[in-house]
Amino acid sequence: MFFFFIAGLVIANSELKIHYLKKPLNVLTDISVIVLLISFVYQLYKKQFLTGCLTSIVIIVTVILSMLVSIFDADHWADDLKIPTGIQIESPVNMDGRARPDSILRLIKTESDLVLYNSDQPGMYKYDFWTDKIERGIIYLKAFEITQEVELSSDNVKQDSRISIDNSTDSFVRFSSTGNFKIYEGDFGKFYAARFEVWFKPNSGGQERKIFQKNFKIEGWMH
Repeated sequence: MFFFFIAGLVIANSELKIHYLKKPLNVLTDISVIVLLISFVYQLYKKQFLTGCLTSIVIIVTVILSMLVSIFDADHWADDLKIPTGIQIESPVNMDGRARPDSILRLIKTESDLVLYNSDQPGMYKYDFWTDKIERGIIYLKAFEITQEVELSSDNVKQDSRISIDNSTDSFVRFSSTGNFKIYEGDFGKFYAARFEVWFKPNSGGQERKIFQKNFKIEGWMH
């Protein structure tokens, strides 16, 4: 019953497309499958072979349906989007395996800048941000599709792009994200233009403010 309840939530959210529910639902789906496997072993131990057979059928059907959904359930969000002309749009930098390229690490900046990296999979990103003197606080990103001004994966991007910063010098210092953040809107190979804004939240309790922005050509994470 737990498995079917979670499966119902996943199916409902596939229509509602509430992106911030995807991560917890994925975790609950994994848990429900583990529960099914434990149930299957328990049923065999109790010699409940008919029930065990039904449970095994559910497991097999679930695996097959998951594979079919991953193949055919494409995200059409970005299908009709056009990349605008007349504005500067950069492409994310490909990482050298899991490391930043040396050509980026050796850069000496004389003004604030943002570099976006393609990470483990398309639609997954890391970033570097250069800034001069700034008080101790947190920076994070916001992303917007440019032509429609739609905010992208707002909760996920804001939470997973957070970096603690503090620079008491006049030199420009690079601050690097460690984990990935995902853009859920769109799909592999469906590129569109997005504006990435760097927001700063001071530890002193002052008002959060935007301190930088830059445009990139991105794609969404296939989920």
